[in-house]
Amino acid sequence: MFLVMGITGKVGGATAKHLLAHGKEVRALVRNRGKAANWANQGVELVDGDWNDPAAIEQALKGVEGAFVMLPAVWAPSPDYKEAKGVIANYVEALTKAAPPRVVALSSMGANRTSGLGMIMALSLLEQGFRDLISPIAFVRAGGFFENFLYGLQVAQGGTLPVYYNPTNRKSTMVATNDIGAEVATLLTGPAWSGQRIVEIGSMVTADEVAEQLGEVLNLDVKAFAIPRAGWAEAFEQFGIPKGHSGPAEEMFEAVNAGWMDLGVAGTEHVAGTTSARHVFEAASNVNG
Repeated sequence: MFLVMGITGKVGGATAKHLLAHGKEVRALVRNRGKAANWANQGVELVDGDWNDPAAIEQALKGVEGAFVMLPAVWAPSPDYKEAKGVIANYVEALTKAAPPRVVALSSMGANRTSGLGMIMALSLLEQGFRDLISPIAFVRAGGFFENFLYGLQVAQGGTLPVYYNPTNRKSTMVATNDIGAEVATLLTGPAWSGQRIVEIGSMVTADEVAEQLGEVLNLDVKAFAIPRAGWAEAFEQFGIPKGHSGPAEEMFEAVNAGWMDLGVAGTEHVAGTTSARHVFEAASNVNG
């Protein structure tokens, strides 16, 4: 039995899918059973609770062979990242009491740094907070998700994909959530290890290449367009971040553009992605079409 946190999201869902494909039993901690009904129909054991309840996490950890844990994405965190700190403390309490045979935690490229990361700071705090756990742990430092470009299926009909990557021909680490789920499932079910591992996952890709692959799916000539730095706040507000709270998202992309989240950090393992942006766009367009 394996515990998967965040099963109704992209990475948790991909992890559960791969574990089930391996014939493994899966348990999920869920706030909303209705939202997770399709997983229950596939045999996933649902436990009521969420990451704000250390007792519920501890209960869900009982008897598992391994656990996948992650933080909820918070695009407009408090200045002191209190949202992430609270969830991390709950995890540490539960993982200390239950101490599963292995833990895999979703992290991010750049989490080796301790400042200048914007939103990614939450994952740096996660890695720091988990350092003293007694369970063997693997931090999966993922690149930017190809799924974050899915807005392009609508926006790029005019031939332009607006992006925060600048310049658009600079390679940075990107990955499909399906590949993250596959690697997490492999870590949970593969050979045991002791201590801590850090696994970078993704490949070096440019925004120009993503736009080209989007164009192939849309049968259009699509070019990436770097949103001018002065327009970032307004652009993030259009995506739903409250006015005046886009600083952490802006700082994250500044770190990406500065090369702080590239592959090859010392002391890490590396897994290349095998699912392209095109695959992600094709799958989404087939679902929506």
